[in-house]
Amino acid sequence: MNTSENKIVVITGGNSGIGYAAAKQFKAEGATVIITGRRKEAIEKAAAALDAIPLVADQSKVADIEKLAEQVKNNFGSVDILFINAGIAGLGTIDQTSEELYDSIMNVNLKGAFFTLSKFIPILKDGASVVFLSSNTASMPGPGASVYSASKTALNSFMKSAALELAPRKIRVNSVSPGPTQTEVMNKVGLDENTVKGIMDVVVEKVPLKQMGRAEDVAKMVSHLSSENAGFITGADFIMDGGMVLS
Repeated sequence: MNTSENKIVVITGGNSGIGYAAAKQFKAEGATVIITGRRKEAIEKAAAALDAIPLVADQSKVADIEKLAEQVKNNFGSVDILFINAGIAGLGTIDQTSEELYDSIMNVNLKGAFFTLSKFIPILKDGASVVFLSSNTASMPGPGASVYSASKTALNSFMKSAALELAPRKIRVNSVSPGPTQTEVMNKVGLDENTVKGIMDVVVEKVPLKQMGRAEDVAKMVSHLSSENAGFITGADFIMDGGMVLS
């Protein structure tokens, strides 16, 4: 069943990982998919593979977000589904965290996500769906991830406020919080392949199901939350981590 047929879907950070998987899922359902990213070459390459529409925008810059919303409005009029997926990871104990690292994480994961929603509200259709990509670290912070965890905890907080504010327009706002998922995000923080594998092996041991999550499964949850099947769900965070928060 093409549950998203003829819908306009915007996915930030759609050139890789969960964003790419979500774009592929929505395309399979018959939607018109717009993906965004900071790197022109990467976003255009992904869009060509997906048969999606690429728009270059840096979620850490409000001016870019405003321009993105204006482009979408001019070309498509309004948006049915907004998946605010773009985010970055960063590791470091509190005493080792620089102002630069703090700002880079917060500017994308929190400020950028906040203003993406803010600038898109005027062009969201009544009855639209908004989904944020959060993280299970919002529920189980650990050493070395204080800033990242804080960014996602705050994200979940304003997601709930947004759900209340947008409820009169029947716009539903939710978040999905994956645990360890097979994506490229760990490589992007500057770690080599062997180091990433070592970290993931340790992490998987903490997952009751003893496996990594799949980007495709998260994409299906985003699709479900954006469909009529989830028409009575808003202000909720869905943890997808194989039971990790329970252990």
